[in-house]
Amino acid sequence: MASCAVAAAEEEEEEEGSAAGEEGDGAQPAGPSREARLCWPPPLLSSVSEEPGEAAPLPQQYPSRLGAMTKGDMVELYCDALLRGCEAENAGDAMSKYLLEKLKMKENNWLGIWKANPELFFVSSEDLIIPSIGILVEVTWKPPQSSSSQLKASVSVAEPFSSNIANIPRELVDNILEDLDHCVPLLEVYPVEGQDSAVFEIAQALEVVRFFYDFIWRDWDAGESCETYSALVEERINLWCDIQNGTIPAPVGHRFKKHLEKYKILRLELIQYQSNIEEEPTEEEVVECWKKYYELVMLCGLLKIWEDLRLRAHGPLTPRILRRRKGYRDDGKTVTHTVAKTMTAEMVKGFSVDTPLQHHENLNVALENCYSGDTVVVFPGEYKAVNLSMLTEDIIIKGTGKPEETMIVSEPTHDSFVVSKAQDIKLMHLTLVQQGTVDGIMVVESGHLTLANCVLRCEGTGVCVLTGASLTVTDSEITGAQGAGVELYPGSTAILEGNKIHHCNNIRTSETSHRSLGGINIKVVPVPKLKMKNNHIFSNSGHGVTILQPTETPTAAEGIVEFTASGDAEEDALSKLIQDLRLEMNTNTLDDIKDIAVIHS
Repeated sequence: MASCAVAAAEEEEEEEGSAAGEEGDGAQPAGPSREARLCWPPPLLSSVSEEPGEAAPLPQQYPSRLGAMTKGDMVELYCDALLRGCEAENAGDAMSKYLLEKLKMKENNWLGIWKANPELFFVSSEDLIIPSIGILVEVTWKPPQSSSSQLKASVSVAEPFSSNIANIPRELVDNILEDLDHCVPLLEVYPVEGQDSAVFEIAQALEVVRFFYDFIWRDWDAGESCETYSALVEERINLWCDIQNGTIPAPVGHRFKKHLEKYKILRLELIQYQSNIEEEPTEEEVVECWKKYYELVMLCGLLKIWEDLRLRAHGPLTPRILRRRKGYRDDGKTVTHTVAKTMTAEMVKGFSVDTPLQHHENLNVALENCYSGDTVVVFPGEYKAVNLSMLTEDIIIKGTGKPEETMIVSEPTHDSFVVSKAQDIKLMHLTLVQQGTVDGIMVVESGHLTLANCVLRCEGTGVCVLTGASLTVTDSEITGAQGAGVELYPGSTAILEGNKIHHCNNIRTSETSHRSLGGINIKVVPVPKLKMKNNHIFSNSGHGVTILQPTETPTAAEGIVEFTASGDAEEDALSKLIQDLRLEMNTNTLDDIKDIAVIHS
C-alpha cells in the first residue's frame, strides 16, 4: 500500500508542477486541524450496528494477483510491456500512462476502500495495530488537465457507512474529506469486489503501479540509463520473488523491507523539515538538516549494498566486527571455563584435581577469555552470547546434561548467531534457538565445525557451509529452517550421521514446487562432498536432498530428476551424478515425496 505520507507528498509536488512518476517524494501538506481529530483509542460507541454512527464492516477488495505471477511474467510485464526500455526518469510517466488507459475504461462511478494514514484521524496513533484507516468511498475520476498533474480521485463516503474501525464517527470522516476537498491520491484507493470487468482491470492496474513504487522504484534511479535501468528493474523483481518464495530467509527479507520503508520515511521527514524553514536557516536548523541528510545517505548506501549482494543468506548485512585469532597460550596450557548462574562444589566434582578452572556467570565472557585448546562447560540453564558469532579459536563448547537442559538463545539485535572461522571447533549437548537473527542459525565460514548431540531450532536458514569449509553433524536434530536444513556451498564438505532433519522450508512459495529445497541443499560447482549415514529426513516442504546445478552444465537428465528408494527410470543417470558429486548415502530414511532432485538453476 502506498503510504499516506507518500500520497500527501504527491499533493505537494502537484502544486510545484513536478513531473509525474515522483510519487514517493515531497513534503506532507497540512492536514485537518488537530482539534478535528480524535485521540486513540476513540470513545466507545454503541456496539449495536443499527445505532447511528456505527460503521458497517468493509466489503472485500479485489485479491492480489502479483503473488501468483512467476519471475518471468513479472519481468515481461514491467520491463517489456510497461517500461519498454525507457529511461529511469521517464518511468513515472510510463506508469501513469498505463493507469490512465485502464481508468478510461470506466465512465461511471465505482466503489473502493480508501486506506488513509491514521494520523489524519487521530492525534496520537502510536498504539494503533492497523496500518491504515479504511473507509468505503464512491470514486469519481476525471482525467488530469496536464501530464504533470498527479493522479487523484474525487471521493465521497459511500452508503452504508463502512470502516475497519466500527466506532469511528461519521462526522469526523466527512470533516476530513472536506478539508482534503474530497480529493485523495488514487493509489490509496482499493476497488471492492463484485463490480464490472472494467473496475477489475482498474484494481489490477492500481496494484501493478503500487508495487512499482513500493518495491521497484528508488528516488536515486533518475540517473540510470535505459539499458542499466531495465536490468536493475529485473534484479529488483528477482529480489522480491526470492523473498516471497523463501530463497532469501524471511528474517532477511523482513529487515530489508523495514530499512527500505525507513529510508522513505526519513526522506519525507527531511523534505518536510526543510520546507518548514521559512527564512534564513539558523545554525541549529542547518546542523539538523545535515544530520538528517547524513543518516539518509548512509541508509541509501546500505540499501544499494544489499541489492548488489542480493541479500545473500550467509550475510553479513552490516559490517561484522572481525576478531583476530589468539591461538594457544604462550605457556601451552589450556583452561576449562565453567558457565553457570550459580556454582556449587557438587558441580565441579567431575573435574580432575589438577584441571585449571575459570568460572563465569556469563557465557559471553567465557568465550571472550578463551584461547585455542580451551573447553567451555555450560551447566543447565538459558544463555545468550553474541561472541558465538565470532568463533576463531579451536575450542569445545559443551553442555553437561541433555541438550534440552542447556539452551542458548540468539540475540535478535545481531545479524548472526553462530559463525565459525576456527580450524576445529566442537559444540556438544546443546540446544540452539534462533530468534530474530538473519544469517543461518549456524554459518561455517572456514575450517571445520563439529556438532554432536545438539538440537538446532531454526528461524531463518539452517546450517550454511561455505566454500572450503567442512561440517560434521552426528546424533543431532535440525528443525524449523525457512530454507534448507543444511546448505552446502560449492567446494564444501559435510558428514551427516544419525541426525533428524525435519519441518524445514515449510513456507508458501509463489513459484513451482521445485523451489522448495527441503532438507539438504547442495550447490555443485565446484562439487561439494557429502556423506550421509543413518539420517532421518522427513516432513520437509519439497525434496529431501536438492542438487542445484547450473543450466549450462551438461547432465544425463533434464529438469528435475526424482530418485526414490524403490528406484525408477532415471536411477542410472542420477546415480552417475551422485557419483560425480561424491555424494554417499547409506541406510538413510527420506520420507519426503521427492527424495532427491536435480534442479537447473
